[in-house]
Amino acid sequence: MNEVTDAMHREIALRKTEIPKKINSIYFGGGTPSVLKPEKIRDFITQIQSLFELNPRAEITLEANPDDLNDDYLKGIKEAGINRLSIGIQSFNDSALRFMNRSHDAKSGIEAVERAFKNGIEQISIDLIYGVPGTDNLSWEHQIKMAASLPVNHLSSYALTVESQTPLAKNIKLGKSPSPDEIQAAEQFAILQQVAPKFGFEHYEISNLCRNGARAMHNSAYWSGQAYLGIGPSAHSFTGMERRMNVANNMQYLKGLLNHDCPHEIELIDSTTRYHELVLTGIRTSNGIDLKSIEQTGLQHASHFYKILEKHKPKFNLKEDKVSLKPEFWIYAEKIALDFFIEK
Repeated sequence: MNEVTDAMHREIALRKTEIPKKINSIYFGGGTPSVLKPEKIRDFITQIQSLFELNPRAEITLEANPDDLNDDYLKGIKEAGINRLSIGIQSFNDSALRFMNRSHDAKSGIEAVERAFKNGIEQISIDLIYGVPGTDNLSWEHQIKMAASLPVNHLSSYALTVESQTPLAKNIKLGKSPSPDEIQAAEQFAILQQVAPKFGFEHYEISNLCRNGARAMHNSAYWSGQAYLGIGPSAHSFTGMERRMNVANNMQYLKGLLNHDCPHEIELIDSTTRYHELVLTGIRTSNGIDLKSIEQTGLQHASHFYKILEKHKPKFNLKEDKVSLKPEFWIYAEKIALDFFIEK
């Protein structure tokens, strides 16, 4: 761990000029960063403050497993500079947690949220998974209400997907576990849309809801196409003109940074790729697709966009220079977005 974090410090210093100097958010994620001691987290934040102009009101988020959030750890990360937690609750149903091979139970998940708030971290996001086999619609509604009863101001909610090379994928292949049901997932997404707003949640992106205006600053930057710097093995970065992917192998990463180089691949963002990304990210948000940005990708793309938009016009709201997909059609967002795509 020390070797990897030392290499990450070297990478930050090496790449400090790749994004604008003024930054508004830091996100410790992409795995289980709560295995890091608070001192390690503080060291990263201190280095970033020395190299960039960090907004005094910056959002500094740590992804964490409920199991890691004891009182001492919470006090330590708060002192280190963490002001927002994204807690991997996934479910308040013990059988669903066992199905997903999670190590915590519902009770410890609830206690982790309450403990975090008690220790002064008031910006708390949790994730909940719907479409889990064995979790009926009534149980799913109960989970939404449970989330609303906790001091949580942000909720990320996703349909269960089965990733290859995981214990769940293996069990499904062997017939030991049932496969997710797409119809059930669609029904539970509709329940999320109906129930969460009753408890003050604004559904501002297909998989993200907030209350009291607590939209995720960091994720919103991704969706609006802002530049970001990804540090560490397999991290992704974006400048607007290109996307960069660090090597995933830890040893290759360490060896490269010892030689003042970070092994990576570059994907140049051409006008068609940029157009596709604007459609795909914008269609998922309540803010919608920015028409001026679409037009800036070129006449061919804009002409195609407006032609397809006319076809889907009843599904969209038009407001000033943006078009947003009506919430009742969000379940079909990916399919509709693909209709706007242009073959290269």
